[in-house]
Amino acid sequence: MSATLLGSIARTTEPQTALRRFLGLDAVVTGANGLAYLAFSGPLGRLLGVGQGLLLELGILLALYGAGVGWLASRREPAAGWVRVVVEVNYAWAALSLVALVVWFEPTAAGTVWIPAQAVTVAGFAVLQQLALRSRGQ
Repeated sequence: MSATLLGSIARTTEPQTALRRFLGLDAVVTGANGLAYLAFSGPLGRLLGVGQGLLLELGILLALYGAGVGWLASRREPAAGWVRVVVEVNYAWAALSLVALVVWFEPTAAGTVWIPAQAVTVAGFAVLQQLALRSRGQ
């Protein structure tokens, strides 16, 4: 992905701003997902075919993770090491989601669509964050 394309996605040519925007978007989406899992674990569990207890635990994890990524995005210059951690965690989440879909879960039709869709979204955040970090020279 070229710097021009990356800049157009982030609507800035400044790599630092692009990185912070991609981190911020990740934080908002992840935090909202976590809060939804916390607030609606029962109905969402039935809709997706995933256990209510698991969604509640994931909700806590995602809300805290989203808050941490949000804090990182709020830094003037997010530390490269922590950005790499976010990128790796996002890749791991995406991969584990797909493994869980095949190995552990017995999802409904909605879950069969939702789980890969959120995995692709999270992997997309990781790619954008990684590219922005490289554009920053790190």
